[in-house]
Amino acid sequence: MSGRDETAPVEKPDRRRLAGIALMCGTVAFFALLDASAKGLARAGVDPLLTTFMRYAVSVGLISLVLNPVRTPGVARTARPGLQILRSLLLFGSTALNFFALRHLQLAETLSIQFAAPLAVALLAGPLLGEWSSPRRLAAIAVGFVGVLVIVRPGVGTMHPAMLLSLGNMTCYACYILTTRRLAAFDSTATTLFYSGLSGLALMSPLLPWIWRSPDSWAVWALLVGVGLWGTLGHWLLIMAHALAPANVLAPFLYTQLLWSVALGYLIFGDVPSRWTLAGASIVVGSGLYLLAQETRRRDARPAA
Repeated sequence: MSGRDETAPVEKPDRRRLAGIALMCGTVAFFALLDASAKGLARAGVDPLLTTFMRYAVSVGLISLVLNPVRTPGVARTARPGLQILRSLLLFGSTALNFFALRHLQLAETLSIQFAAPLAVALLAGPLLGEWSSPRRLAAIAVGFVGVLVIVRPGVGTMHPAMLLSLGNMTCYACYILTTRRLAAFDSTATTLFYSGLSGLALMSPLLPWIWRSPDSWAVWALLVGVGLWGTLGHWLLIMAHALAPANVLAPFLYTQLLWSVALGYLIFGDVPSRWTLAGASIVVGSGLYLLAQETRRRDARPAA
């Protein structure tokens, strides 16, 4: 057999992984644009609740074009309707709290705190899912939360109250991840995606007469549509990326969103992260990568079935 034929089976998986990594980088770029659009709307005086409504209205509209009971029979059937509603509400809470926090905080600050969500997931997975962490993993989680304290700096006279909103966002997002993992045992990915924004949209719709204010420029309209568009495109690329490459290969590239957030924050809003934010973010990211490495090592050590 020629050398070219021998390498062909190896090159194909490599190309798939590279394509998955490229899609993951696109994912975080869209998520950074989502946050930047939300902050731009806050600077323009738009109510964060209206921004949240548009985030879900646009997203649900776009997803429904592809996933609906007509084109995908059975997609609305769920074995755990209560859990689907809870997951959707947790996603809504995470989004709304983040948008309120972005009125006062830099993009890099809110994102750095949100990066602690995987640490909270690893901590809560024991009592909630029976996935207990080893002492080393618990130590890494503790170090990661020290990084959050470095960013927030409570009790030193410089903590902005909006930091509490970001901490709430991180908590909601961690619970959202845990709920998603629990639902994976009962419902398909398509069903879970179908329900993702419905509860938030249903909750916000009755409030629309009180929060609606017609945008006074095309730029504001573009940003309102953008928060839904960027979020939808980001989740679409995320699904495609996981179809091409393993999660442990893709996960480290999630942290590149911090680079996008720092760049967009500086270019659009003139924000320069403080040394405390950068130091805390480095600790949180380092702890997250250590947990990921431990999980990969543990998975590789399991005997084949």
